Amino acid sequence: MDPSRLAVIIAAAACSPNPNDRKAAEQSLDQIQHTPQHLIRVLQIVVDGGCDPAVRQAACIHFKNFIAKHWVPHSGDQSKILPSDKNVVRDQILVYVSQLPPILRVQMGECLKTMIYADYPEQWPHLLDWVKHNLQDQQVYGALFVLRILSSKYEFKSDEDRAPIYRVVEETFPHLLNIFNKLIHIENPSLEVADHIKLICKIFWSCIYLELPRPLFDPTFFNAWMVLFLNILERPVPVEGQPEDPELRKSWGWWKTKKWVAHILNRLYTRFGDMKLQNPDNKAFAQMFQINYAAKILECHLKLLNAIRIGDYLPDRVINLILQYLSNSIPKNSMYSLLQPHLDVLLFEVIFPLMCFNDNDQMLWEEDPHEYVRKGYDIIEDLYSPRTASMDFVTELVRKRGKDNFPKFIQFIVGTFTRYDEAPLEQKPYRQKDGALLAVGTLCDKLRQTEPYKSELENMLVRHVFPEFSSPAGHLRAKAAWVAGQYANINFSDQTNFSKALHCVISGMRDPELPVRVDSVFALRSFIEACKNLDEIRPLLPQLLDEFFKLMNEVENEDLAFTLETIVYKFGEEISPYALGLCQNLASAFWRCIDSDNGDDETDDTGALAAVGCLRAISTILESISSLPHLYGQIEPQLLPIMRKMLTTDGQDVFEEVLEIVSYITTFSPTISMEMWSLWPLMMQGLVDWAIDFFPNILVPLHNYITRGTERYLTCKEPDYQQSLWSVVSLFMANKNIDESDLVPAPKLIGIVLQTCKGQVDMWVEPYLRITLDRLRGAEKSSFKCLLIEVIANTFYYNAPLALGILQRFGVATEILTIWLRMLQEKKKSGVHANFKREHGKKVCILGLTSLLCLPAGQLPGEVLPPVFRALLELLVAYKDQLTEAAKAEEEEDEDDDNMDDFQTDDEDDEGDDENPDETDGSTLRKLAAQAKDFRSYSDDDDFSDDDFSDDEELDTPIDEVDPFILFMDAVTAMQASDSLRFQSLTQTLDPHYQGLANNIAQHTEQRRAEIQKEQLEKQSSTTAAS
Repeated sequence: MDPSRLAVIIAAAACSPNPNDRKAAEQSLDQIQHTPQHLIRVLQIVVDGGCDPAVRQAACIHFKNFIAKHWVPHSGDQSKILPSDKNVVRDQILVYVSQLPPILRVQMGECLKTMIYADYPEQWPHLLDWVKHNLQDQQVYGALFVLRILSSKYEFKSDEDRAPIYRVVEETFPHLLNIFNKLIHIENPSLEVADHIKLICKIFWSCIYLELPRPLFDPTFFNAWMVLFLNILERPVPVEGQPEDPELRKSWGWWKTKKWVAHILNRLYTRFGDMKLQNPDNKAFAQMFQINYAAKILECHLKLLNAIRIGDYLPDRVINLILQYLSNSIPKNSMYSLLQPHLDVLLFEVIFPLMCFNDNDQMLWEEDPHEYVRKGYDIIEDLYSPRTASMDFVTELVRKRGKDNFPKFIQFIVGTFTRYDEAPLEQKPYRQKDGALLAVGTLCDKLRQTEPYKSELENMLVRHVFPEFSSPAGHLRAKAAWVAGQYANINFSDQTNFSKALHCVISGMRDPELPVRVDSVFALRSFIEACKNLDEIRPLLPQLLDEFFKLMNEVENEDLAFTLETIVYKFGEEISPYALGLCQNLASAFWRCIDSDNGDDETDDTGALAAVGCLRAISTILESISSLPHLYGQIEPQLLPIMRKMLTTDGQDVFEEVLEIVSYITTFSPTISMEMWSLWPLMMQGLVDWAIDFFPNILVPLHNYITRGTERYLTCKEPDYQQSLWSVVSLFMANKNIDESDLVPAPKLIGIVLQTCKGQVDMWVEPYLRITLDRLRGAEKSSFKCLLIEVIANTFYYNAPLALGILQRFGVATEILTIWLRMLQEKKKSGVHANFKREHGKKVCILGLTSLLCLPAGQLPGEVLPPVFRALLELLVAYKDQLTEAAKAEEEEDEDDDNMDDFQTDDEDDEGDDENPDETDGSTLRKLAAQAKDFRSYSDDDDFSDDDFSDDEELDTPIDEVDPFILFMDAVTAMQASDSLRFQSLTQTLDPHYQGLANNIAQHTEQRRAEIQKEQLEKQSSTTAAS
């Protein structure tokens, strides 16, 4: 099809007002899009300057989408683009990219990114040659545009993955430097020059982000770059052409270049110019940077900040980056000595004004309070905010250089408070008071630890914060709530002051101004956490929750849900009368958040974060009512739509939180409803398709279904839950590409089935044994081998004759028992047992081996019995010791909790300043050395793994009620009674060590019998008393 005819179809598909014509055109495109040269023809339309701009735009979007979907074939699929077509597209896109209008160039940039990330260097080896040639030719902009994309591919790559960028740097940086130098010396430069310089800066940034390329270690070459960067940083931006609109102004090309230079200089300073962070090979560079450039950059930055002091313009992002540089200079003695003479002007004429409420804040407060709230609590906004950077600077200054600066700064703040108090009402400096309160809140940690300020905090709140709860300025009412929250947990000498602050915050939840209400809710969280007597809040709880949900209907913010979590956690079961209403409101809020997150603004994650917060709050409520199971039946219908929808691919962002809700309901409901059972297929489908990372989370509800709904699990055929579980477990266990750490829940599930359904799933013993043995043959991690052996132990406990017969039929019975016993004997260098470290694992092994012990002589070979018996004795003693250690640790933990009131951190006790931050306290070094030694005692072992400590004892299982000591002694007694010769022969093989172990176990078993009998009698007595 010729390009003109194709253009008509693309135009109809994108622009036709007739829906039937659009649909027909879309179908035509679907039919022809995979024909040879289709992509080439679409590109011809995009670059045709004589074509209708709307059609070119539509063709460009079609081209971009096709490239994104088909340039890299999916795994196992054949490429839908011919190699010859790819070659033509690669060549042509390079020729035309710089000639396209900006709106199309952006789309082509996305296409180039897909192609370069997939093809360079293997399928596109001449790309770098093209770039080099055009850097020296007329297509400089096009070459810079392509090189920026190429360099970004390696921005976050490390080690061997970065190898291709080294050649790129070596072959292009000399040309870039030459171009940069020419651009700098152009008189009356145009905006196009700024765009070229910005691209060069972005290329440089990508190439140095993680590692400094070798050519830059050449002092002469590096200096040539730094001269140009400092030139851009110092020179004033052109006045002509600068937009008046603030939003357009900060994005203007010349300000962008200054921003990127500041970005680069910060990166060089913090990552490569810091002597402490450098490896020995790079120390010379760090030293050279400190000596030759760090001070010069500081000087330039101080000059730039002086501009805002006298009322000139500087973009927020540039201010933020400059203040980051200054903050990083504070701990360095040489840099601080240069900064010190300027500190008073900097602190009181630049930093403090940036902390104050300003015209932009006022305009946003009045015109869009929702946006004001969003920006105030957005982490991303904080990264770019001059105010946040100012707060960070002050915090770092008083932390590292507090002796000289902390009293002086606090004196200034107190002076601001005094001037505010003394000013007549119509002349009160509300904005300065706002900045002073922000400073006091920012420095709360330091003020709470340092005398004489520590003793005056309550008085400060009463005199300078409490009055602002009724201020005519809304922003001061909001700030008062925030500051009160920062200090809610100080020791109030007069509890009425705490009560007054609490009630002021609660009143703020009904303020006519939205930002005041939001800040009051967040402050409330701190007061509830600090509140020692909940009687003050208890009568207000219904009113609080009502105000809370009114606010949730207005604002999407995860911190709102965190506050609710705190309320629920603090009040526990007392929340039960409100549990249903809370969950209903949270479910409604969740759907609103999801709907807003599906809007057009892909960069705003506020809705998604708030949705997660809603689900977390629901989980906290479900946990708080765990002793009131009847409530779950009322709440479940409110949450089912969320669970059904979000257990599909629609819920990937909240999958973990939804699984937690499913776990609570299936754990604590009186019974598992049919509606909850309907979620089983969704979880299993997700597990197979995409959710293997959530297998440990899915394990919990599956465990609940099997152990609490055993009859349905065993009898239902539509769906067949047993077959469903087998399909997933066998699929995963057979897939050698799945890492063993991801497979951990599979053998655990098999164990749950065998323990729960004892005597009812004989038909599954052989298949489960087969897949376990297949995986055991290639298992690498000892912790995973233990889990597989535990499956075999569970089959013995389930039905020893059946399981042993299957292993004998497979011809592996002796081999498996040998492996098992060897693993039980293996020890690490430290002398501890290498395998079966968990209490649960030891118990399963004991039950499995004891079941073998119970087999008649004819079924268990005589030579196997003695090593099995000895292994059991050692296991039982190790299990007993581990239980004793665990009980002791729990007792010590309880004592520690009781003593926490007397505990004080080193920070709280430290009122001094680290005036030589380059030196480390000797006691700190000793602590670190002790920790390192502690760590080495683990890492010296052969197979230290987190898996060793991931116990599952929080999940109830049928074997919880089985006492392994009594089971073992009953088996021994039965053998002695039924086959005394066999028993006598067995005991005669025991040496004194094992005889001692046997006596130890016998004594402990009698003790356990007495304890169990006592527990049963106490239980009967309490039951009788209750009735």
